[in-house]
Amino acid sequence: MNQTANPEWKAQWIWGSGEPSPRNEWRCFRRAFKARHSVQSASIRISADSRYVLYIDGKPLGRGPVRSWPFAWSYDEYEIGHLLEPGKETVIAVLVMHYGISTFQYLRGRGGLLVQLDILNAESGLDSGLDSGDPHPQEWSIVTDSSWKTAIHRGHDPNSSRISCQMAFTEIIDAAKWDDRWITAAYDDSDWEQASVIGPVGMEPWTKLVPRDIPYLTEEPVHPSRVESMSGVRPPAWSAVIDLYGMMSPNSGEHANNAAFCGYLATRVILNEAASFTIGLPDSGRIDPVIRVDGQVYAPEDFTGEAPERYLTIALEAGEHLLLMDVTGVSHGHGFHLGFDCASPFRLEAVNVPKAGKSTADQNAGEAMKAGGAAAGGSVAQPELSEFSLIGPFDAVAMIDHRPTRPLNREHPDYQAVRTAASASDLQTYAAWIRPVEPPFINRNDVFASCVWKRDEAVQRMPASLQFAAIAGPDAAVLPVLPGWDTEIVIDFGRELSGYISFELDAASGTVIDLYGFEFMKDGWRQHTYQLDNTLRYRCREGRQAYTSLIRRGLRYLALTVRGAGRPVRLFEVKMIQSNYPVANIGSFRSSDTPLNEIWRISRDTTRLCMEDTFVDCPAYEQAYWVGDARNEALVGYYAFGAKEIVERCLKLVPGSEFQTPLYADQVPSGWNSVIPNWTFFWVTACLEYYRYDGREEFLHGIWPHVKLAMEQYLKHIDGNGLFSFDGWNLLDWAPFEQPNEGVVAPQNMFLCRTLNHAAEIGAVAGDQEGSARFRKEADKLKTSINIRLWDEARQAYADCIRRDGGFSGTLSAQTHVVAYLCDIADGERLEKISSHILQPPPSFVNIGSPFMSFFYYEALARMGRLDVMVDDMRASYGIMIENGATACWEMYPWSGFYKDPRILTRSHCHAWSAGPAYFLGAYILGVQGANPGWSTVRVAPQPCGLERASGSVPLPDGGRIDVSWRIEGTDRLILAVSAPLHIEIRTAAPEGYDMKVEFR
Repeated sequence: MNQTANPEWKAQWIWGSGEPSPRNEWRCFRRAFKARHSVQSASIRISADSRYVLYIDGKPLGRGPVRSWPFAWSYDEYEIGHLLEPGKETVIAVLVMHYGISTFQYLRGRGGLLVQLDILNAESGLDSGLDSGDPHPQEWSIVTDSSWKTAIHRGHDPNSSRISCQMAFTEIIDAAKWDDRWITAAYDDSDWEQASVIGPVGMEPWTKLVPRDIPYLTEEPVHPSRVESMSGVRPPAWSAVIDLYGMMSPNSGEHANNAAFCGYLATRVILNEAASFTIGLPDSGRIDPVIRVDGQVYAPEDFTGEAPERYLTIALEAGEHLLLMDVTGVSHGHGFHLGFDCASPFRLEAVNVPKAGKSTADQNAGEAMKAGGAAAGGSVAQPELSEFSLIGPFDAVAMIDHRPTRPLNREHPDYQAVRTAASASDLQTYAAWIRPVEPPFINRNDVFASCVWKRDEAVQRMPASLQFAAIAGPDAAVLPVLPGWDTEIVIDFGRELSGYISFELDAASGTVIDLYGFEFMKDGWRQHTYQLDNTLRYRCREGRQAYTSLIRRGLRYLALTVRGAGRPVRLFEVKMIQSNYPVANIGSFRSSDTPLNEIWRISRDTTRLCMEDTFVDCPAYEQAYWVGDARNEALVGYYAFGAKEIVERCLKLVPGSEFQTPLYADQVPSGWNSVIPNWTFFWVTACLEYYRYDGREEFLHGIWPHVKLAMEQYLKHIDGNGLFSFDGWNLLDWAPFEQPNEGVVAPQNMFLCRTLNHAAEIGAVAGDQEGSARFRKEADKLKTSINIRLWDEARQAYADCIRRDGGFSGTLSAQTHVVAYLCDIADGERLEKISSHILQPPPSFVNIGSPFMSFFYYEALARMGRLDVMVDDMRASYGIMIENGATACWEMYPWSGFYKDPRILTRSHCHAWSAGPAYFLGAYILGVQGANPGWSTVRVAPQPCGLERASGSVPLPDGGRIDVSWRIEGTDRLILAVSAPLHIEIRTAAPEGYDMKVEFR
């Protein structure tokens, strides 16, 4: 990291002309200089809003900053003295990607760049290198000011659509519109504008700058395993992504909350002749539109396809038809993907928009076919007028899950009246409500729709030479031109990856390369990434060229489609630049059980893939730091990698959400002000567990005021019956047990009881004995209320919830009883009863639906001493993943009930909340656990659980490790070998029923 302590800032924040916070703008900055004499050292500090890529003399140096709250904005520091040569012109080039919206990783600020290069000459009294010729002291600086040059990156399409509600924008690049030599000294920037100084360090919104607190992420090139297939494909004649959320929801760029809205999309469909016309919804982004054509409404049964893909084919006469789509609903920011297909020419025109000037684009399926999909690919000139009009919104409501809201008003008379319109002229009365869908909110380069909705597909014979695309060599794979078709190949990287797509190819000018990443396919069937637009479009210039994406993606498979090629494309290389938190494989596990070894390995690899600048839930769908997930992930990280800095960073980010809610948000830093109480409870537990691993009391002293504040706020939600009652997102597991978003939910009450005790322990170490005692007292009171109010005597079990009418839940679940045991809720006969429910759940109980919940199940089994049951469950629950080719752990189990399609085994195929085996196998089967905070004393207590042998390593908090191996001899003798640093005290314990011999190495 090499961060300077308390640095002096001479640099100022700069930006270019235009809007302070433009939507989806890529802006380039340059500064050239010469170091005339030898440099002893040079350190460059940099930050930007929203994200930057830094280049020195044409070579990428780093990406950043790490996700941060705007009031504690992070900066990075790099040592570049070795890159500066006397007399050589050096160029600092920075690409800043400003989102202009809030996401689950970022709160909207404003565009800005801050750079300071501090140089120490090898000798004093030398020229500065600023071409002034004046003597200069030994230390000098290059800083961001008005001397910098800036320009908008014209090769980037700012009208690209949202990747998902969690992330920013997809990537659409036209290589012919931008000279990628702009990062080098050879580039002429004379037509660039001078940068504008917007303020000093400390200005709003970045009122405080803090140094990066974790190492830089890795960048490792990974080549594919093989090319799976080649096909000829044809996309629909026209498709686009429309940002309903951005147009309909109030101040949507300022937050990332759900929004309900009421309104319509409308267009005139104009055909030259009668034809069959298909309206396609490849992914409507959780909006369920009602479609009317010429006043006729179409019911769900009129559509074909399986949700979320739906297609409506109707017969239309020649002439003009009004397509009216009621898009009223709740959106979180997902794109609304819409397309049309017809064998005859048609065009689309917005309603209530003057027809002067150039008409909207004709879409002719036959012409698109002849052009190899170029028109559908968007390489034709964009129309001056919009194809769609927005009608409304007649009402809109931003929704925060833990705050009261009002229902959406669907009774506005104009909203009700518009639905009766049968022609565009019928809408004239409502002209005040009608406006065109403006360019920032419509992306006509809908790569997702073009890849998912294939009106035709023909599998091609795949030449052996096509495998050169997967080989790190000089030979090129030749992607042929298939007359009348686009050419698609599917590339398998052999495992889940997270990072940046990179490729090199030779192509004709205007050739479109579409890239679409997904995670799972089997027997030719693909699980599409609905609600995740995991795509990239690259339009080629003439000749050989290379591109490395600037947007992080998670995937295993990559569909690469060539559209509109004038000649075959020669693909020299395609790879992923794998990027993750820098950890070594210090932890290890091997045993006599091969499936168990593979389960441990995918658990470790999943965790690494979900370690970025924070823990993230998954590398594909969200890339969000979910606070509750990270508690389990931290334990895995300790045992797999010995990772500490990332855990401390994650824990310290959480209290920054206090301005959104004193209950603390469930994902941070985020524009979505959402609360899952369990996630805050797990954060408190994770703070205590971090202290137990790391051993520094000062951490608990610093975090205690925030823990105390949160617990006091949650105690305000104790109702008259002494139970925690909360209206909000009361989530624990993806399973169909009753965990309603209102009232008393049993697992949350139980976890709050345990959390109050954990908070009391933190308070005691932090020196607040009074606060500690208060929380222990409140925990005891809550435990009593749980046993009085939530125990169902008739069913001899804890109810999952108390309904609003005062009755118990209809469901009983494994989840609630696991939590009851884990949180020490039951005593005596009741404890025996719930123990039996856990070990042998009654058939009526709802089963565990996710490996996340299994983590708590395994914790309960470990406390029971039933590790044999835990290992058997791992083999069964994770074994199905291995059997289906998983290289990472799934988000949910196939039996969760979340999906009706049996081919869909899970949503995310790489989810770190599911990686528990890497912790439990190290902590319990190897048997290595810290016996005191900081682990200066370690207990080794192996548990064979039917295994013949096991060996492995567990990282220590100070960077060392403990190596353990054991084997069974005969029926009751265990030979244990332990190797540990001399300063570590080792205590051993034999498993029950075994005579143990210990060897220290």
